[in-house]
Amino acid sequence: MTDIHALAGAYVLDAVDDVERAAFARHLNGCESCALELAELREAVARLADPTWSVPPPALRTQVLAEIRRTPQERTGPVGRAGRDPARSWRRRLAVAAAAVLLAGGAGAVTWTAQEQRVRDARTEAGAARDEAGRIRAVLAAPDAVVRTGAAPAGGRVTVVASASRDEGVAVLDGLAAPAPGRAYQLWLIEGTTATSAGSLPAGAGGGTKLLSGVRGKGVFGVTEEPASGSAQPTMTPLVAFAIT
Repeated sequence: MTDIHALAGAYVLDAVDDVERAAFARHLNGCESCALELAELREAVARLADPTWSVPPPALRTQVLAEIRRTPQERTGPVGRAGRDPARSWRRRLAVAAAAVLLAGGAGAVTWTAQEQRVRDARTEAGAARDEAGRIRAVLAAPDAVVRTGAAPAGGRVTVVASASRDEGVAVLDGLAAPAPGRAYQLWLIEGTTATSAGSLPAGAGGGTKLLSGVRGKGVFGVTEEPASGSAQPTMTPLVAFAIT
């Protein structure tokens, strides 16, 4: 049977079953030594906890608790008062402290890594947005910029500014009727019978601005309503279509 004094560390980490928990709780009422050790262990775990604590992955806690339960609780030195082994007691304290460090440190590492990734993603997105804004300004300021506008049958207007020298354009859609659920407005650059996708607005959006690439040599700009995931080719006659050269 497990030595009741050996359950202090597991009790702190909630690594005991219901029977062991009840037995140790009863034991605490009459064992001043275990009560003192329990208080010390709880204080150690509290101090080791990181201020930016977050819940660690469930698998990590399971592995740590399993390792603690597998650790032999053999008596290897002189027995102190109340039938307890001082050396074993310190080993238990060290094991609990190490487990607390692992739990807190592991969670902190996961949190730090996630935060760093979010920062990198935000910087990448910000850089891409600045680059796109600069390209849009360059198209609008280009000496050879051509402006064309078309009206949608159900209301709203589409304006395209195209620069052959930059091989780029800017499409501005405003006030179009919201597309059906799960669908979006897709933009096309058309040369003869070949249509090349120029991107889509967000699903359900009736307006927005898109930077167009590869406008040189494309005679027509068109807009169709397609699945939100986009289509390889138009699946309907364009709602709006007009020459951009």
